[in-house]
Amino acid sequence: MSDFFTQFWPWYISVISLVGILGCGWLAWHYSRPHPADQNPEDSDHVWDGDLKESDHPLPRWFVWFFFLTVVFALGYLVLYPGLGAYQGTLGWTQVKQHEEQRAALDARAEAAFTEFAGLTPEQLALNDRALSIGSSLFLNNCALCHGSDARGTRGYPNLADNDWLYGGDPETIHTTIAKGRHGMMAPMAAAVGDATAVRNVAAYVLSLSGSRTDNVAAARGRQAFEATCAACHGMDGKGNQALGAPNLTDRIWLYGGSEADIIETINYGREGVMPAHENRLSPQQIDLLVAYLLNASGAVSK
Repeated sequence: MSDFFTQFWPWYISVISLVGILGCGWLAWHYSRPHPADQNPEDSDHVWDGDLKESDHPLPRWFVWFFFLTVVFALGYLVLYPGLGAYQGTLGWTQVKQHEEQRAALDARAEAAFTEFAGLTPEQLALNDRALSIGSSLFLNNCALCHGSDARGTRGYPNLADNDWLYGGDPETIHTTIAKGRHGMMAPMAAAVGDATAVRNVAAYVLSLSGSRTDNVAAARGRQAFEATCAACHGMDGKGNQALGAPNLTDRIWLYGGSEADIIETINYGREGVMPAHENRLSPQQIDLLVAYLLNASGAVSK
């Protein structure tokens, strides 16, 4: 049955399209011919205002020929380009092919503009005003939707201007992050921690790691559970692990909020964040310019 519909719909679309075009051509031809009422308008019984009579005159010749030209154009278009079901057209045009050709042309023009930066490291590019200007444009076009136009991020999207990095802030790691993307996930830990009181105690201990105001008694009770369930990723001292993308819990920089309620929610339900890979959208040179822009924005390299 699926094969039947696979073959049926292309033919159905083709027949509907051709019948519609040829039908319009026939209507133009039919109503361009003289009719008996044109020869004797008095025969019409449609009269208004006493002397205004209806007459059925043929269409003007210039209009008819222009209409025929549109029919010819439509048929010629369907021969050259796809439009009749599965028929691809004699020119072999597709929107995907056109997009790829235009993208290749734009990439070639962009690469020509980057020749002056060939051989420069991201650290050197971060000291070049023109490179930073291009990097800023690349950031606004590709990254600002999530990280903000000022690179300071928002809830769930890291601040890239504070030199605090989940996976590391050296040029090679930032390049890898942009090119390959990242998939960070913290599993729900409530079952491992214990009941609601135990979860609250761990949240209090986490807050104490950054010197935030919290219930010190609850924090003391939550330390053991933290070391048993959380330290494997975040470390015994809570300073995180960049190899895993586990955040530092001692610096008061929070990706999903630093209130007790936010931390309890994180423990109960976990968190998951995905940054898509950009290696198929950006060239290595463009990624280097983005790295340079981020090094400058975060203060890692500045003039």
